Amino acid sequence: MIWREAGGLPWLEADLDGRGTVVFSTREGGVSQGPFQSLNLGILTDDHRERVLENRHRLAGAVGFDADRASMGRQVHGAELAWAGPAIPGAYGSPGPEPPPEADGQLTDQRLRPLLVLVADCLPVALLGERGLGMLHCGWRGLAAGIIGAAAEQIGARAAAIGPGIGPCCFEVGPEVEAAFAELGPGMMHARNLDLPEVARRLLARAGVEQVESAGICTYCDKRFFSHRRDRGKTGRQAGIAWLN
Repeated sequence: MIWREAGGLPWLEADLDGRGTVVFSTREGGVSQGPFQSLNLGILTDDHRERVLENRHRLAGAVGFDADRASMGRQVHGAELAWAGPAIPGAYGSPGPEPPPEADGQLTDQRLRPLLVLVADCLPVALLGERGLGMLHCGWRGLAAGIIGAAAEQIGARAAAIGPGIGPCCFEVGPEVEAAFAELGPGMMHARNLDLPEVARRLLARAGVEQVESAGICTYCDKRFFSHRRDRGKTGRQAGIAWLN
């Protein structure tokens, strides 16, 4: 992965086997204030709506994707997947009064159809396969519910990129979370802390995904990113965005 920047707005970018691109935004380069400073992309936070929309369009303009074609769902920490199409775009660039359909993963086989998830400690995971592209919001509940395996099967995934998320240095969990991933073998826990990126890597390997690149950045530690846990729930959202070239 490499860092890029345009107009004072930085992002982390990865290539997906020459056929796809994935971008992971930071909290820098926007207009939001206070705990949402500055590039908050979450419309359902307590931030001002007009600031969030300005941030969303700034990100699209800097990176170079079409905000009006971007597809996203209402994330509920589940494993529901949605195939992107003309009925879903608008929720990012021009959101209406109703939220988009519930889905923690977006899939597409259309070129230049950006898929977008919002995160603030959960992992944004992009998948590329012979039948299309996926962009997933992966908290521990979604991972335990099988979102990676389901998406990988639908698109025949062979390559993946794991974006910034909370690391094993900071993700203390209870015994019920540890038990949810016990079948993946040793090395998931560091004292009481779960290695969420390692969980994702092992689930990707189990799904037959051979090429995996990981950002290796903890959003709790790195203040360039929003962190729900570090900021005690009052914070913004960054994004993972992927598209087929």
